[in-house]
Amino acid sequence: MAKILVASDAPSVRREISSATSSREIEVLEATSGPEVVRTVLADPPDLVIVDLQMGNMGGMAVCLELRLEESYRDVPHVPVLMLIDRRPDVFLARRSGAEGWLVKPLDALRLRRATRALLGGGTYHDESYQPVPVLSGADAELEQGGR
Repeated sequence: MAKILVASDAPSVRREISSATSSREIEVLEATSGPEVVRTVLADPPDLVIVDLQMGNMGGMAVCLELRLEESYRDVPHVPVLMLIDRRPDVFLARRSGAEGWLVKPLDALRLRRATRALLGGGTYHDESYQPVPVLSGADAELEQGGR
């Protein structure tokens, strides 16, 4: 059984990820802070860490960098990290910290499951193609629906 550690200080984000990724083959654990993630990984490394970039005083980038540092000391095995980022320019932060994958919020179950499968399978997941759907209003919405 694979074990995933989901880290966010937002209960709604943890619930959304847990409901999208949990199954008979996957056990989902939760953490609410960066230091809690590091302690959990040092004590009993999961197969994947999903971490929110914006989290308290030790966010996703700091968590990923700390895990890579601990790995370099050979204190923990390599644990893949999926970072949840707020906007497209944050990709730089995910790459720089050594995350194997990232997803741009808002999240959806399909992309979460794809990313989880890819990282648990030893691959990467880069949410390069994600483009938010523009919200149309007024005259733009009318034109889109075939109006004049």
